Amino acid sequence: MRVVTRVSDLIGNTPLFELARTATGTRLLLKLEQFNPTGAAKIRMARQMVLDAEETGQLRPGGTIIESTSGNTGLGLAVIAAERGYRFTAVVDNHACRDKLAAMRAMGAQLVFVADEGDDQLATSAREDLAARMAKETENAFFTEQHNNPSNAVGYHAVAHELTEALGGDIDYLVCPVGTGGSLFGTARELRRQGSGVRVIGVEPVGSIAFGGPGGPYYQSGTGTPPGAEIGTAVDYDLLDEGIKVSDVDAFATARAVAAYSGLMIGGSAGGAVFAALERLASLPEGATVVTLVCDGGEKYLDTVFDDRWMRARGLLSPEAEAGVTRLLAAHDPTADGSR
Repeated sequence: MRVVTRVSDLIGNTPLFELARTATGTRLLLKLEQFNPTGAAKIRMARQMVLDAEETGQLRPGGTIIESTSGNTGLGLAVIAAERGYRFTAVVDNHACRDKLAAMRAMGAQLVFVADEGDDQLATSAREDLAARMAKETENAFFTEQHNNPSNAVGYHAVAHELTEALGGDIDYLVCPVGTGGSLFGTARELRRQGSGVRVIGVEPVGSIAFGGPGGPYYQSGTGTPPGAEIGTAVDYDLLDEGIKVSDVDAFATARAVAAYSGLMIGGSAGGAVFAALERLASLPEGATVVTLVCDGGEKYLDTVFDDRWMRARGLLSPEAEAGVTRLLAAHDPTADGSR
């Protein structure tokens, strides 16, 4: 144990949780990023973007940080802004979890909405356009622009080192959600730099356009690239071995099933990646190690993913899909007696 003086000193060294193991020894490990401050991975890149902007002179003392966010990046920037003496303006829509918006306000952030109350559609493009305009019109302001900021991916290099140190060997598969692309590709690039032969598998919602196919609406928060939005520069197709799409129904059913079966609450986008990994676990080579970065915890989604009324109203509640995931979890339970 250690005593720290800044919240950001608590970033990193998050635990690994073995969710599933096959009879051949292939295992699925979850890197639980909800154990970071703010309960999410994105505080890693929030800190990196600010530190690099300070170093290059793009952000000066007393300045204002501006970002378009669906929640977790905003939470991270709110922490860093508070402890380093900056103002922070978050450009948001009502697609974001209410608790995330409330937490940003609690840490002193100014919230600027691009959509009217009651409109819960994802508005990434409108958010980014407004954030860019505000940064140009505000003196001593810096638009962190997470989707196109190289510091985003750099912020996750430490994840690769944490994984290597914890596992003492190579990782065979990295299966992760792709939003800005920073967490998956930043981690993968550093693993590859260390000599890893890891296979990189990205997961996005059905309706997202990063891996091709028709675009459309989706409810997985903080992930994917909706129609009309630009694919961020952190999405590195040269590193990507495979791109997978997972529906909201399957992603949310997985998050709910994992919570009910193991007591571990994960967010909806993490549910999509875990679903993709669980579905193919039995077909992977004997003794393979699969790692999924769980970008945030399910506690932030009690009023959405874990609320039956919210799910039912949007046609997302599927007891059948949840039962299917539960069967996979039971079939690959890593505990000897099938109980945790």
